[in-house]
Amino acid sequence: MPVLPLIDLLILGGWTALMVGALLKAVDLTTRYTPSIGGLSSLDFAVMAAVCFGFALTLAARTWVKLNEPRLLELRRKQAEAAARRHLQELELDQAPVDDAESQPAASRATGRG
Repeated sequence: MPVLPLIDLLILGGWTALMVGALLKAVDLTTRYTPSIGGLSSLDFAVMAAVCFGFALTLAARTWVKLNEPRLLELRRKQAEAAARRHLQELELDQAPVDDAESQPAASRATGRG
């Protein structure tokens, strides 16, 4: 199922609810009449708009993450492999045998004694 039309529908619903809520609030402020549509006040429409926008944003973010997931997993795998290679090289350096020439002091190597 395509996600973009659903995101567009949620955004349209959010803006519609926001405009209806603004219209109800304008009528409430300019007259003595307190309007409601189906028992819903202007604050209820503002909450519905916030919920619609929140769902649209969440759906868009999930879609973006899903589209970029393979690339992000590949990057994470390469970083893990590089870290494992560095760790292996460090272990090899720690376990490498030390040559006798390297272990003698420099003065004794120069004289040949040691």
